[in-house]
Amino acid sequence: MIKYKLPLPSQKTECVILANGEFPKKRLTLSILRNAKYIVCCDGAINNLSKLNIEPDAIVGDCDSLSPENSRKYAKIIHQIKEQETNDLTKAVKFCIDQGKVNLTILGATGNREDHTIGNISLLAEYLHIANVQMITDYGVFVAIDSTATFQSYIGQQVSLFCIDPCKITTHNLKYAVSNQTFTNWWQATLNESTEDEFSIETNGRIIVYRLINI
Repeated sequence: MIKYKLPLPSQKTECVILANGEFPKKRLTLSILRNAKYIVCCDGAINNLSKLNIEPDAIVGDCDSLSPENSRKYAKIIHQIKEQETNDLTKAVKFCIDQGKVNLTILGATGNREDHTIGNISLLAEYLHIANVQMITDYGVFVAIDSTATFQSYIGQQVSLFCIDPCKITTHNLKYAVSNQTFTNWWQATLNESTEDEFSIETNGRIIVYRLINI
């Protein structure tokens, strides 16, 4: 059984993908960004990252959001992928996998545009079997599962489940218990609460699990 830990400001992440959504502002997300061993920007994200004097290792995407100045400055690490069948986030994930990096933390993937936010969150279910991916925002952490998993937590932590597939779910250590119940829409398993320092979920389909964090 996989156990998902809570992210910490002190952790040194193997690889961060910085998407071009709302730029990280909280202590946790900024610390993860600064401590990352390897940073890949989805092209336009470099426009904000450069203001913090943090140098990325690669810039990946169709490069339609790069400023002319940054296009020149970072020309040697730009990997332009023009195909339009996937978005820049997926291009960055696949690039990281090609570099042998499969433990990925995505930052900056929500905010600014709701359609991009929903699309990026749902993509976690597509990455399930090609990499170990978590998406961290200034408010919480998302991961996707499709089998039984345990999550580090704390009493009172807010938890939501978003069912990608119509699947049976059983939960342990959540305030509103679920027992072998099938959910068919995203809203139906949201707004729950942890009652212990960890909780677990049994499932036979793809679920995106959200845990609120306040760091």
